[in-house]
Amino acid sequence: MMRFGRLLTVLLVLGIAAGCDDRREGQAIVATADERASQAAIDILAKGGSAVDAAIAAQLVLGLVEPQSSGIGGGAFLLNWDASAKKISAYDGRETAPAGVRPDLFLNEDGTPMDFMAAVVGGRSVGVPGVVAMLRLAHDAHGKLAWGELFRPAITLAREGFEISPRLAEALGNAPELLNNDETRSYLAMRDESLPAGWTPLPMGAIVKNEAYARTLEAIAERGPAGLSEGEVAQAIVDAVQGHPNAGTMTLADLAGYKALQRDAVCRPYRRFEVCGMPPPTSGGLTTLMILGMLEHFDLGALQPAGVTAVHLISEASALAFADRDRYMADADKVDVPVAGLLDRSYLASRAALINPGKASGPASAGVPPGAVHRAEGIDGARAGTSHLSIIDRDGNAVSMTSSIEGPFGAHIMAGGFFLNNELTDFSFTPAGSDGVPVANAVAPGKRPRSSMSPTIVLDEHGSLHAAVGSPGGSRIIGYVTETLIALMDWKMPMQAAINVPRFLNRNGPLELEENTPIVALQAPLEAMGHRVTVRPAISGLQGVERKDHGLTGGADPRREGKVLRLP
Repeated sequence: MMRFGRLLTVLLVLGIAAGCDDRREGQAIVATADERASQAAIDILAKGGSAVDAAIAAQLVLGLVEPQSSGIGGGAFLLNWDASAKKISAYDGRETAPAGVRPDLFLNEDGTPMDFMAAVVGGRSVGVPGVVAMLRLAHDAHGKLAWGELFRPAITLAREGFEISPRLAEALGNAPELLNNDETRSYLAMRDESLPAGWTPLPMGAIVKNEAYARTLEAIAERGPAGLSEGEVAQAIVDAVQGHPNAGTMTLADLAGYKALQRDAVCRPYRRFEVCGMPPPTSGGLTTLMILGMLEHFDLGALQPAGVTAVHLISEASALAFADRDRYMADADKVDVPVAGLLDRSYLASRAALINPGKASGPASAGVPPGAVHRAEGIDGARAGTSHLSIIDRDGNAVSMTSSIEGPFGAHIMAGGFFLNNELTDFSFTPAGSDGVPVANAVAPGKRPRSSMSPTIVLDEHGSLHAAVGSPGGSRIIGYVTETLIALMDWKMPMQAAINVPRFLNRNGPLELEENTPIVALQAPLEAMGHRVTVRPAISGLQGVERKDHGLTGGADPRREGKVLRLP
């Protein structure tokens, strides 16, 4: 049987969209990573719910049916567009480091960084979950239906059972560590005495029920975030974190003290549009806007979409932006991040001047934006988990939300029927450079690890909603989202076509081209320009919605299992 990822790549090359027909119209639209989550969101919208209401219902279902990617044991960033006020609100539900962490959290006794997976599996890597508190904060401001009503679809599905999807089955097959833990093994594996371990992951199509998750959701539906951060569920989280051989320090006080935050979105004009993203602690919004700020000096619209010149220019701008990201971006509540300097028009023009239109420059060095404090680069080892959803409701309000438990199945431990995140491994493993200069993204108590999540909202020249988009994919999220934005704004593609464009990106290393797609034909000419090119699978999972003159359209990435649904 053809593997799921390979099958989706074939569909992509053939131009078969997993999302929807862009010619159809609707008064509300949803794009999430799973059809069951999209259906839950549409049902909420049909009852008169807001985009935030629908996002909450969808996220609770995603945490059940896509447990490898996101859930209530992790965090999220959410952008909300209020159509009547013409205002974007940004909500930060990023996890925080427990009060008991030390700067050497991920260092061996000899001072060398731990092996990445040795750091991931267990309680050491678990940050204080933030998604539930963030969703409640957004609901208090923008919700229309009762909080508890939004939990019913996920609770029902958890009790009645859900089917293991092809992608979840593949993820289970790639995570043998899950068979080493009694709780994860009993949930997502079955007995097979012919194997040395005596267990094998559940296959595609198997039906799974999760009574523990249903009970946890009932507690949160009744008590709000306290249903997670206090009482039985909180104790289960602490026991799982502290009781693992690779233990962490999280306490009940850490859980009870978590605060979701409302922040100001970071926005910048690009062509005739205004592009808005999340500020730190994610690097996604800033880095995306920096890349676009450099590229506005080049006429990308006159170039062949995803042609050799366009790929070269975008790659060079991305390398320059990533050099600055790695040095300066972190939790701005704990360290100085020169946000205004990084987006300064003159600074970005000086960075764009470093781009040679006909030749690759090689690895980029960080610049010195206005207001910068000297920092050392850290070690970035994030994995490609995460999920994204985009929604427009009947009133024209929109949500772009990216959520994560970090890598597939987070820390590989469960509590209350859900997986706990491994987001602390998004911190730099080394707290300082070899010369003793501090790393901006070093571990510290109460600090939020740097993220790459890039939920994005685009406004048109009239200041009205144009699009909402985002993606999973670890630090590659930034490239996936930026490329899609360019396809929308410069190449005038509809959302599904923009999402379907073969992936290419540069994180200030090799220029990556998506395997088994036509873009691989650019390898030789790009190498002739001096690029170091690698060909690899793409792991994007873009979900986008867009307002066009004829109505609402959307797209779901055919590389994953996303689904676009409309309210007719």
